[in-house]
Amino acid sequence: MMDENDLRQGKINIMQRKSFNSDFKGMLHGVRVVDLSRVVAGNMVTLQLADHGADVIKIEPMPNGDPLRSWRDNGYSTYWKVYCRNKRSLGLNFRADGASDLIRDLATQADVMVEGFRPGTLEKMGLAPDTLIAANPKLIIVRVSGFGQSGPYSPRPGFGTLVEAMSGFASRNGFADREPVLPPLAMADMIAGLYGAFATVTALRARERGEAPGQVIDLSLLEPMISILGPEAAGYTITGNIKERVGSGSNTASPRNVYKTRDDKWVALSGSVQAMAERVLRLVGRDDMNHDPRYKDNASRVKHREEIDRIVGAWVGKQTREEALKAFTDASVTAAPVYDISDLIEDEHVVGRGIFEELPDEELGWVQHHAPVPRLSETPAEYRQPAPRLGQHTWDVLAEFGFDAAQIAALREAGIVVGEEPS
Repeated sequence: MMDENDLRQGKINIMQRKSFNSDFKGMLHGVRVVDLSRVVAGNMVTLQLADHGADVIKIEPMPNGDPLRSWRDNGYSTYWKVYCRNKRSLGLNFRADGASDLIRDLATQADVMVEGFRPGTLEKMGLAPDTLIAANPKLIIVRVSGFGQSGPYSPRPGFGTLVEAMSGFASRNGFADREPVLPPLAMADMIAGLYGAFATVTALRARERGEAPGQVIDLSLLEPMISILGPEAAGYTITGNIKERVGSGSNTASPRNVYKTRDDKWVALSGSVQAMAERVLRLVGRDDMNHDPRYKDNASRVKHREEIDRIVGAWVGKQTREEALKAFTDASVTAAPVYDISDLIEDEHVVGRGIFEELPDEELGWVQHHAPVPRLSETPAEYRQPAPRLGQHTWDVLAEFGFDAAQIAALREAGIVVGEEPS
């Protein structure tokens, strides 16, 4: 085991340490989820369900498991550790004869099945949704893909990068005189995962009410990504204008940007309502602009956004970050520091809220996790178990699904499943 002080560079005292509680029974306790998905989007769906008590069984392809395991920081599968907490792992050789039969058997006893294959693959495996729901009418199937189960692009492989580009997000992100900018993280996948978790709970509620026993959730990465652009399409069809990239500025509010301080740090502020914008201009010594018709309202200020940014930026540039933030706070201006992760984990609010928590890890001793969100006052989420080793629960899961020891041994001998012996 590595030295914990080396791993956290002395920051251990700012994290709240938590323990796994295997006895936790959240509001989704009793919901059995068979997860055939890969990488981020499907794992984001099932993380939300698992944090609230669902029994999520990751069906991982052998020999390497979910590709998310290969996303590493300094040799450690940090993505796997965080996205796959509270889940169990069953190792499956998808190419073996009998693999599809085993998946079908598991699906007949599941409440939810999540898959992330290219559209049509499930059908080629003999696992078409109609067939599965006929065998298990209560089954909810979440189908994650790049472009959806229908439409001209549905057969295409769907990586988040592609839809972050096609959705219009990249064309709005960055500076007008430079290339469009893709997000540096799996934004499309994470947003789709949150939509997918909500849709799953909605489908479970519909089943509970007797309005739809089982159903298929067609979850593309593209549509959730488009949805976060808000009224982009409405604005274009009304005006005929395509909004340009404005960096950290805004097409709809001014002042709004990031500004560099005297000590080479950055602050962000938003004057998105009239009173706030007036306070900013008053604070930076330009109350006269509040009485000038050129800056009288938000639409007028947006037209002069660059000029306003130069004025605000010049004032901020004379202050340290601490001085600027104090002045903004005293003037009731909405501003915040631009943090990197080292700043964030030491912030008093982040620490006080317990936004990051340390959980036991057999490889590293302790690992930082973001706490489950949002926070429910009476039925909060909880940590039940760490992300599993590949195939760690194969035997246990099969036994719980009604396979006896001889049947499990036969599946292993046939090379269909791989996993650890029960403890």
